[in-house]
Amino acid sequence: MNVIKRNKSITEFFYIIIGATLVGLAYNIFFLPSKLAAGGISGVSTILYEWYSFSPAITQLVINIPIFIIGWLTLGKEFSWKTLVGTFWVPFIIFLSEDIPLTITNPLLGALYGGIILGAGLGIVYRGNGSTGGTAAIAQIVKKFTGISSGYSQFIVDGIVVALSIIVFNLELTLFALLAIYISGKAIDFVQLRTSATKLIVIITDEEEKVQNLIHNEIDRGLTKVRSVGGYSNMDKTMLLCVAEQPEAVHLKKLLQKEVPTSFVIFVNASEIMGRGFSLEKYYGQKL
Repeated sequence: MNVIKRNKSITEFFYIIIGATLVGLAYNIFFLPSKLAAGGISGVSTILYEWYSFSPAITQLVINIPIFIIGWLTLGKEFSWKTLVGTFWVPFIIFLSEDIPLTITNPLLGALYGGIILGAGLGIVYRGNGSTGGTAAIAQIVKKFTGISSGYSQFIVDGIVVALSIIVFNLELTLFALLAIYISGKAIDFVQLRTSATKLIVIITDEEEKVQNLIHNEIDRGLTKVRSVGGYSNMDKTMLLCVAEQPEAVHLKKLLQKEVPTSFVIFVNASEIMGRGFSLEKYYGQKL
């Protein structure tokens, strides 16, 4: 069992290294030469490079250090060694590849291919249960103290960075940066669950209360219980049906793997959802 756990940990660190390397290369090959401040700490470093010619690698390192320390102190074990590796490997790769001769200055190509490679890199990092720090870490900290979801928190931070890029660059480059953010998000979706933005999650488990609490408390979604019988064991089981957005599905997937690894789980693409939390307000009396 220890050997399996160690091999899994090594594989996850390998994913983080490969993914963070792609993130760093995407920045130096596509985003910086194209002057695209596509949100996050990398966007801040692009703006400071344009204003003051600060080294992007040093800028990202300096910004990430206090964020990581605060995150470690406030979130504890949620900030693992994997987060440490992902957080500092990206600026390390940016430093190593800062004189790379392969660069794309066309903002459309930078947004398109840079977004794909950035998203693929981040998706691989997330598959290794890691993080690259930056706005993702800020979002986790904000969520802990304000209750605002990580998705909204990250959207706000990234939105501020993109808005600043209008002042530093121009509207056209800002729109290309938004395109890059959108493309990278789609690439992350593809790498993580290889699918669309909304998921029907089917969970067959013996620990229905534990799974129900995870769904209610961690992703704030409703569910439906269906009593079922195992075809092989002929034992009574519970099938839980839950519909969630992509980031919620990814978060729940990690929780299920950690808390109830024996559960049988299916993620199905859901093309159109009608009902509370999707076409209707999530809570009674709430306006969309």
